[in-house]
Parts: sequence; C-alpha cells; structure tokens
Amino acid sequence: MARPLAIIGPTGTGKSELALQVAEKLSGAAGVEIVNADAMQQYRGMDIGTAKLAPADRRGVPHHQLDVLDVAEIATVARYQQAAAADVQAIAGRGAVPIIVGGSMMYIQALLDDWAFPATDPAVRARWESRLAEVGTAALHRELAGRDPEAAGAILATDGRRIVRALEVVELTGRPFAASAPTIGAPRWDTAIVGLDWDTETLDRRLADRTDQMFDAGLVDEVRNLLARGLRDGVTAARALGYAQVIDALDSGGGAAAIAGAREATFVGTRRYVRRQRSWFRRDHRIRWLDGASLGLADAVLAHWRHVSSSP
Repeated sequence: MARPLAIIGPTGTGKSELALQVAEKLSGAAGVEIVNADAMQQYRGMDIGTAKLAPADRRGVPHHQLDVLDVAEIATVARYQQAAAADVQAIAGRGAVPIIVGGSMMYIQALLDDWAFPATDPAVRARWESRLAEVGTAALHRELAGRDPEAAGAILATDGRRIVRALEVVELTGRPFAASAPTIGAPRWDTAIVGLDWDTETLDRRLADRTDQMFDAGLVDEVRNLLARGLRDGVTAARALGYAQVIDALDSGGGAAAIAGAREATFVGTRRYVRRQRSWFRRDHRIRWLDGASLGLADAVLAHWRHVSSSP
C-alpha cells in the first residue's frame, strides 16, 4: 500500500497549491490522488467562499470528497471519516499516493487516528437543542466554554450543531469532549504529516487579501444562488465563514454598508478560526511544520514523505 501524505494547517496558507506541486513532482513515478479534508468544500456550489479549486485548476489530479453534499444536508465528521478512509484505501490499492489536504481539525484527526465517536442520547440531544433555540448559538457557546474550554476553542461560536454535540458528550461521559478523542500515536496507514503555516503578520495579510478576493469574485451572488437551493435550511453549510456573514447582510437589506460589514466580519472570523486551528494542530507532535515563505516547499514535503516512508 502506498503510504499517504497529509498536508494540513491553518486556513489561507496555500495547502491546495502545495499539494498540486507535490503531485506534479510525483506524477512521473506514481499516480497521485487528493482527498479533501475541508468540511465546507464538501458542499456543491460553495466554491468562492471556500477557495475550492475549480476543476480546470486541478491540473488533471483526481480529487475526492469535493462536491459530495447539497447545502441543505448536514456535514458530519463520522460520515466524512468513513467516506474519506474508503477513498484513501482505494487510492493506495491502485498503487497511487493519497494526499490528504485541508484544515478541518476534527476531520483530520478522525481520519488519521480512526476516532471512535461517543454514543448519542436523543433525550439529552433534544434538551440541548431546545436550549440552543432558547438562548442562541453565542450564549450556548459561552456555556460550553464554562464546561469545556478546549472544545469551545475548537468549535466556532456560530456552529450550533457542534456546540450541542459537545455539550451532549460532556453530559453523557462526564468528561471533556476532547477526552473522547484518540491518543495521538502512530497515524493511520503510517501517514506522513506536513503542516504549512506563515508568521502571523504575513498570514493576516494573506487572509485580508483572500477575503477581498472572495467578495470581489462574487461571493454575495454565490450566496444568493445557494439560498435559492436551500442554504438557509442547512444546519452546517449556512454557518460557514463568509456565508453566515453574507446571509446576515442580505437579511439586513443587502446594502453597501451591510456588505462591507460582512466582508470585515468574515476576515475577523477567519483570523479567529486560524488561531483555533493553530492551537489544535500544535498539540500534534507528528507534524513536520514548514514555513510558507520558504523556497522549495514541494521538495521539502517530498523529502519528509520519503524519510517517513523509508523508516521501519
């Protein structure tokens, strides 16, 4: 079985482009296929706001776990884990190299550590969902922070479904949500894991530019089109960074000031999310971190992959 490679890290660091560069360097010796590990890129039509590579920009490299959900469907870590694991095993079974690419924290850990999820209790879940409807996502997120600060740090304050799930697990197990996560040990399939990051000041500039490019490229129109396809009914898609802010702006009239506010809120929210991603990923001693400003990144990734692949 070909040993997989994972390229992970915070939003806006250039993981997708780096994966394609690595794929091009490997293509002469072996086939390469990419498995997406970005939760919101699973949604059809959520392209601009997720920085999803258009098919024409994928350089002929097959991609998996993109465009597999409608916006009204719920994205779950468990569904992703099962589907992405099947993709990785099928790719490796074909003799090709699977490259896992993304920054969704729980998705990556679930896939690489074979996370076994705690059971659910409909009555407990219903009680927390009722509480969510009563106080709203921000207030419930503060309740989660009081019970489980680490879980609150990893879950967006706008993600009501995951807030409810974390509170359910805490109540059922009597332990923090993260306690159900597997111990960080040998990664599944002996995957070589590379992390890509930039210094904070530079990444903040990249995030500001990225946000401007998304709005200039038509994010507002993309949201309008998706609303007609059920985006507002989506439990997870409607809360994605950028999309949630644009929905709020449209609901308030969609004027220039409201859209400008959505743009700023998207940047601020993305920057805050990056801090959460860094905190989560930095706990993982298996990751070989690379500076996005360095030259020869693709060669450095391959050198690490080959080193891991040659170890006993």
